[in-house]
Order: sequence, then structure tokens, then C-alpha cells
Amino acid sequence: MYQFDIATGSKAELYHDLAAALDALTADEPDPIANMANAAALIWQYLPDLNWAGFYRNVADELVLGPFQGKAACIRIPFGRGVCGTAAATRETQVVADVHAFPGHIACDAASRSELVVAIVHDGRLLGVLDLDSPEAGRFDAEDAAGCEALMRRLAPRIA
Repeated sequence: MYQFDIATGSKAELYHDLAAALDALTADEPDPIANMANAAALIWQYLPDLNWAGFYRNVADELVLGPFQGKAACIRIPFGRGVCGTAAATRETQVVADVHAFPGHIACDAASRSELVVAIVHDGRLLGVLDLDSPEAGRFDAEDAAGCEALMRRLAPRIA
């Protein structure tokens, strides 16, 4: 149904192409769950070295598991707990090179070594977080954070 030409030359090209593909997948779809599901699948398919990619939704000031790709995951995470809960509480992206050194880390998959969590905010309201895990320590950097933040800014009005 969809064929995307996703560049693998540089991270900047990769995230540019992911943004265009995300637009194509979500532009005319009003259902937030469908849009999160396609976004998780797209990220899972094209970002290398992931073992989990998905969403936690803000439901009554608690993070509740949303669409994802990877192993079964924790269902509920309180704000302020673990990497996802910290991103939700602070509304700030969390780039964690070694999850085992992060105080209060929640180990849904013992194979995860690093994590990137982006808070998704629309019109001042926290919608949830994008959570990416990798089995490689130090997998995520500032360029990944900026690329995923840009993706979530595009997606936010389509999941609000």
C-alpha cells in the first residue's frame, strides 16, 4: 500500500524522509490510535538498532501503554517513575545512554541498554510519550532526539 524511499546516508536525511513518510501515513486519518500504530511501525522499520518502539498515552495523569512494536511491555507507568515517567513529568526529552544507571529505571525488557523518550505536547497538553529502546548502550544522541522531537511535533495534532 505504501512504499517509502527512506534514505540511509545520514541521520538528517533519515529523519527528513521519516517525517515525509509520517505525513503520508497520517495526514488524512483522524483516528489517534491508528496514527500512533502507523508511526510506531514506521519508526520500528526504519530506525536501526531498536528492540522497542511505541507510545504511552496520558490517561488521567498516568502513562498507559499505546500502540508499539516489540516485546510485551509495562502497561501503566506513573508520572515521575522511570525514563518514560520522567519525560512525562518534566515534558522534556530523555536521552539515556545506560538505562541501568538511570535511577528508578523500569526494566520491561532486560535486553534494553539505552532509551530515548520524547514527551508529546499539543496546545499545552501532554498527550503521552514516544518511547524507543535499544539493546546497544549509547544508541541515541542529540540528533536522534531532535529528529524524534520533530516527528512528534508533526504527529501531535493528529493524535490529539
